[in-house]
Amino acid sequence: MNKANIAVLVSGGGTNLQALIDAEKSGVLHSGEITLVISNKEDAFALTRAKNAGINTAVIPNKQPDFEEKLIAALEKNKTDLIILAGFMCILSERFTSHFEKRIINVHPSLIPSFCGEGFYGLRVHKAALEKGVKVTGATVHFVNEIPDGGEIILQKAVDVLPGDTPETLQRRVMEQAEWHLLPAAAELVSAEISR
Repeated sequence: MNKANIAVLVSGGGTNLQALIDAEKSGVLHSGEITLVISNKEDAFALTRAKNAGINTAVIPNKQPDFEEKLIAALEKNKTDLIILAGFMCILSERFTSHFEKRIINVHPSLIPSFCGEGFYGLRVHKAALEKGVKVTGATVHFVNEIPDGGEIILQKAVDVLPGDTPETLQRRVMEQAEWHLLPAAAELVSAEISR
């Protein structure tokens, strides 16, 4: 069986990348293979996680004017079938997203359409959920288009908000109970479609 070639784009610690690496090792992700990890930050710990797993890495700083051209070139050289945004802190242009239509997925730490769109990322999402007083939050994996968090939803999972939660405790619970399960499951679903 042909496996989908997966590239993971990262900016930080890479906990979602680790969940994908673990899913590949355990066989949860078996229709795709992570062949490249690209970061826009040289010091992203995610790069260390990738190297430890024997995955090729590249750094393409997003401050460069030709950032997206370099990104596309690296992805095409890798023969990338599926791009996974795992804590990638860059908004991609319509030119980029349409180039890889239905081939980019992202995990967002809320139940879209709540607490999503421009400016909603990281702890800001959980802070907004707590300020609103919601009793349930969660995570969503969706296709990426030119609208931040605007693409078609693939999977969602709800997570309870508990009394006394802080943005940090809520973020951790959403990662552990939702993101780290949803992202590998969605990666497998989309990889299976691509590699048919």
